[in-house]
Amino acid sequence: MKQTLRDFVGFLFYICCMIIEQQITQLRDELRHHNYNYYVLDEATISDFEFDQKLKLLQKLEAENPQFFDPNSPTHRVGGEVTKNFETVPHRYRMYSLDNSYSKEDLEDWEARIQKMIDGPVEYTCELKYDGASMSLTYENGQLVKAVTRGDGVQGDDVTINVKTIKSVPLQLKGDFPNSFDIRGEIILPLAGFAKMNEERLEAGEELYRNPRNTASGSLKLQDSAEVAKRPLECLLYSLKADTLPFTTQFEGLEKARQWGFKVPKEAKLAKSIDEVLEYINYWDIHRHDLPYEIDGVVVKVNNLQQQEELGYTAKSPRWAMAFKFKAEQVTTVLNEITYQVGRTGAITPVANLEPVELAGTIVKRASLHNADQIKKLDIREGDTVYVEKGGEIIPKIIAVEFSKRPANSQPTRYITQCPECKTQLIRNEGEAQHYCPNVDGCPPQIIGRIQHFISRKAMDIEGLGGETVALLVNNGLIKNYADLYELTEAQVIPLERMAEKSAENLINGIEASKQVPFERVLFALGIRYVGETVAKKLAKHFKTIAAIEHASFEALISVDEIGDRIAESVISFFTSEEHKEIIERLKHYGVQLEISAEKLANQTNKLGGKIFVVSGVFTKVSRDELKKLIEDNGGKVSGSISAKTNFVVAGDNMGPSKKEKAEKLGVAIISEDDFLEMLQ
Repeated sequence: MKQTLRDFVGFLFYICCMIIEQQITQLRDELRHHNYNYYVLDEATISDFEFDQKLKLLQKLEAENPQFFDPNSPTHRVGGEVTKNFETVPHRYRMYSLDNSYSKEDLEDWEARIQKMIDGPVEYTCELKYDGASMSLTYENGQLVKAVTRGDGVQGDDVTINVKTIKSVPLQLKGDFPNSFDIRGEIILPLAGFAKMNEERLEAGEELYRNPRNTASGSLKLQDSAEVAKRPLECLLYSLKADTLPFTTQFEGLEKARQWGFKVPKEAKLAKSIDEVLEYINYWDIHRHDLPYEIDGVVVKVNNLQQQEELGYTAKSPRWAMAFKFKAEQVTTVLNEITYQVGRTGAITPVANLEPVELAGTIVKRASLHNADQIKKLDIREGDTVYVEKGGEIIPKIIAVEFSKRPANSQPTRYITQCPECKTQLIRNEGEAQHYCPNVDGCPPQIIGRIQHFISRKAMDIEGLGGETVALLVNNGLIKNYADLYELTEAQVIPLERMAEKSAENLINGIEASKQVPFERVLFALGIRYVGETVAKKLAKHFKTIAAIEHASFEALISVDEIGDRIAESVISFFTSEEHKEIIERLKHYGVQLEISAEKLANQTNKLGGKIFVVSGVFTKVSRDELKKLIEDNGGKVSGSISAKTNFVVAGDNMGPSKKEKAEKLGVAIISEDDFLEMLQ
């Protein structure tokens, strides 16, 4: 009898749990539906009061029944979690920046480059360029699992907790979405919401926010997600990334994303020619102020995804997309004083110190004058009233002088002849615009600048060590060059300003961890003039070790792809210095990676050494990117277009007829995917 009663009670408990779970699921589905209608479709289907009542009931049921926890429940929109540090994580698919254009001619030149590389007609998708904070969202099985800021394009900060509070970001998708994909967009602050936030700050006697873009970006790094939830942020999406996608064009992708629940503005348009693109640009240049949010231009993309893949990327940007920037806003203000800054390479940059003026939503106090030639060309003088604009609406620059307002006692600008920091006589090399301080090893800003470059994110990325701390270390005599970092101890750095025991421990641990940074980034970190991130990769890949680069002749250096006379001379000059040789030896002694790892070397050969390949079409056994990597890993070079120098065209399905015709005309061998893979055996 007792057993029967226990079984009955257990059965009732099971039924109650099922009913509660069903109620919770139903409430979640209802709230998601109403949320989508209101924040994505702008069509309210329930009153705010009714929505809040349902949300409170769901919160109560979830609190009483934690076994039904769901990280993507609508209740997580209200925030409440506190994040002290945002973890830096790699992007699954790199986030590239866009090349900019400012005229019809720029777009026509871009189209001409595309036509050389692509067979047949090309259509374009035109989209508004939203002025916000770039974001990459990752979805697995229809649920949001990660939100990462753009960062440097390779890695960014994980701000998932904060992004989940944004109502227009779907936590659960609907429809025929892929199992796993990333979607890119911009977190923006609509103008009405921004105005309301500033009204509230005005009433509270607080300083007003300057512009929607910076306020949106800053919101993502607030430590309390409940505070983020209070801000009327929105997320506008525009690009999907996955190994395979269920559509073939950019425009179809926008429509699919909209169906799955994303907020994708409907202003995007399909254009069949650059003339139609220009019509779209001209329309929105006039009507952009009618939008509920800020835009600073139009993004034009090749519509066909296969054509996008064939066009590929430069080191920084996709060849298949172009941002057309609207004309920058201009203001006038007074140039109070010209001062001079010394960079890490010794380059002198003149700086205009301006009467503060508001420009494109920010207060501008300084602008770069670039060099002595620019000052002379514009006849810029202290006391002048000058026209200032933001180049690409980002970097302030002086574009002209209002000569009618020039003071009567005005004197022409005399460019400095001595370093403003160490008083060394400046030099100016033939054919160069900038002046330089040659006191490489004794000029404080150069010393600090080189170490700051060494520790930067794209170089050694030393956690716990920032630019200000580097200056403190140098000014306190603890380091004179970046090799000295590896001899620092916690006891030495704890007495520094704003340096506690934990901070000192993190700094030393970060320096120790940097010994695992791969060779190509170490080479970039050394700060060799003209050796940027891409050049460092090419040199590391070709020579394999720092010793080989150090002893390379001028002829050997210029034989490397994209290495010209100027870079070769700079590399030789760097390794001629006895001080640099000593620093390299010390880095080697401390265990810094100064050669390509054995694991990487194992995957590289010179089987295709000196051979130039063009890749065209669709492949079945390896992806286009994998095929290109195989070429480069085996000593070959990938080119975007066929020429007399091309050795092979690797042809997949749907190879363009004009490419085939050109290859045959020039006598270039056309090989299949299987032929190519056989070459590597």
